[in-house]
Amino acid sequence: MEWWHWIVGGIVLALLELVVPSFFMLWFGLGALLVGLLLLVAPGFPLAGQILLWAIASTAMTVLWFRVFSRIKSKTRIGTAEGDIIGEIGLLTADAAPFKRGKVRFQRPILGTEEWPCISDVEIAVGTRVRLVSVEGSFLKITRA
Repeated sequence: MEWWHWIVGGIVLALLELVVPSFFMLWFGLGALLVGLLLLVAPGFPLAGQILLWAIASTAMTVLWFRVFSRIKSKTRIGTAEGDIIGEIGLLTADAAPFKRGKVRFQRPILGTEEWPCISDVEIAVGTRVRLVSVEGSFLKITRA
């Protein structure tokens, strides 16, 4: 393969990322661009080496990106264990009572969102600071802070 084949393939893969919302093909496109630049400098590089370099570079960039991305994602606390969020303090935005669901808002996202439906064993008015006691299905159990 010629160097420009890899360059064109890399550009096509990078542009294909605009159509396919996976944020995965970009790294294979960058790997192809890397191989194209290597062939521009060293034109006698064998085809097997080109393919191997493309596979290794693409995989390495993909793994590196998703490790960096997973650190950023963890700041929203998605997928945290229930025990890590017990005791968080929030603000009640809708009244909560024993047989009435309210809503509580947290300063930072808890399990992926800032606002949750909640229940309480006692009546709590809007605007009260509350503490998270437990996660019960798709709603939170709270008490006064």
